[in-house]
Amino acid sequence: MRLKNKVALITGGASAVQSELMGFGGAAAWIFAREGAKVVLCDIKEDIGRRSETQLREHGYDALFIPLDVRDEEQWKRVIAQTVKTYGKLNVLVNNAGMGYVEKIENMTVQQWDHEMDVHVKGAFLGTKHAIPEMRKAGGGSIVNVSSIWGIVGSEGGPAYHAAKGAVRIFSKAAAIQYAKDNIRVNSIHPGGAWTPMTEKSLTPERRATFIAKVPMGRLGTVEEIANGILFLASDESSYVTGAELVIDGGLLAQ
Repeated sequence: MRLKNKVALITGGASAVQSELMGFGGAAAWIFAREGAKVVLCDIKEDIGRRSETQLREHGYDALFIPLDVRDEEQWKRVIAQTVKTYGKLNVLVNNAGMGYVEKIENMTVQQWDHEMDVHVKGAFLGTKHAIPEMRKAGGGSIVNVSSIWGIVGSEGGPAYHAAKGAVRIFSKAAAIQYAKDNIRVNSIHPGGAWTPMTEKSLTPERRATFIAKVPMGRLGTVEEIANGILFLASDESSYVTGAELVIDGGLLAQ
């Protein structure tokens, strides 16, 4: 029960239906719940979010779904307020909401660039901004920002995705330094390739095989493997870890 009595808010958390392909947020929701947390799922995908909430509750867990567009500050204020009104506090925030365009730089539109920056970078900023006062009231907390290996190195993939995930990485370090004395830890996690609803759309069989050939462990990761890393950073087991980046990529960046 590594998150016993803790309240955790996960953005991009709608995909938690066990009979369907889960994302990192959905897998984290189940692992957090099993470890004793009260889980707040936030997403723009209301239908699947409601189904995830229902399924978690049917398994005996305390879960709540709240619609949220992470780009909207007023929505963040309402979500944080509703979380605290329902559960009395906020201990953990996982900024996981994400998306991506696979475009060459010369083909990318300004609208696509801005959309990615808004979801990844502004989303992490707004979540962190409005979580901090409540975490301070609770005596501290943990913020886990989901970046990517593509926030550390480049590839032939989408340039805005690289830029946004790199910004999330450095933002996490700045926030960690600013709020360490408040006992609020901020870390980033950097998944490699994993099979999720997003990669299901972007990884063609050919691209998937090419990617796997570069991974020393010779396979994609699972969402549960990534979620276990998120759990470590969210829990008190990582109480002396802040401003760090946890890479979970089957050894890809070790080369």
